[in-house]
Amino acid sequence: MKVHAVQLDQVWEDKEANYEKATRLIKQAGVNPGDFIVLPETFPTCFSMDVELTTKDEPKKTENFLSELARRHRVWVTSGMTIPSDTASKGRNVSVTFSPEGERVGFYAKTHPAAIYGEHESYEAGDEVVTFPLGDFTVCPFICYDLRFPEVFRIGTSRGANLFTVIANWPAVRIEHWVTLLQARAIENLAYVIGVNRTGEDPQLEYCGRTVIIDPHGKILTDAGDAETIVSAEIDLNVVMEWRRKFPVLEHAREDFNPRG
Repeated sequence: MKVHAVQLDQVWEDKEANYEKATRLIKQAGVNPGDFIVLPETFPTCFSMDVELTTKDEPKKTENFLSELARRHRVWVTSGMTIPSDTASKGRNVSVTFSPEGERVGFYAKTHPAAIYGEHESYEAGDEVVTFPLGDFTVCPFICYDLRFPEVFRIGTSRGANLFTVIANWPAVRIEHWVTLLQARAIENLAYVIGVNRTGEDPQLEYCGRTVIIDPHGKILTDAGDAETIVSAEIDLNVVMEWRRKFPVLEHAREDFNPRG
């Protein structure tokens, strides 16, 4: 499967402008049926805490755009967006995935809103680790700050995940953490990791991209640097299965070990 990771200089709180940017870049990339496109966290509006604005007309508006994108190119599409939550004053920061037929096949709500930026005051935390089939792979999606919590990744692996997506608006000031932690999650779980970040700046933060696709050995297959661009790489389920067979570390985890006990 070929993965296309879309690194955008997102336009602050402007859905139409971000739809247009993504459409243009994906068209230039020359995707083929069966490929997998991944867009960043809060794709339509950036990392805005204005819940009324970011969730207006959602999820219908952005889901329609993503569904049509998937159907038009006959590809899988994962993207971030925000939706209203059951709590009237808050929203949810979510990852959604669409099949080549344009059907929604995956939905995940960010389990760790970034409290250091007050995200938890605007967006309600999810409470479920999700896995679902995507082609030959089993995908487990996460969002930005989730990356700092390895235990949720291991839960995903225990449920069959062999491909993780981490979509983000990860600030430049800690970009070394971003790359290192993505590699660590690939190595720990013997899985592919697709880390898609934004570039540019918003009213609060600066971003420098470093969107990467990482193999189960922790090797970076492609790195977007800091430009607005798409980077692509082939991923192969056989690579995961062969490495897990040769180095069965996941079988050696102590399920009986509970340090809190």
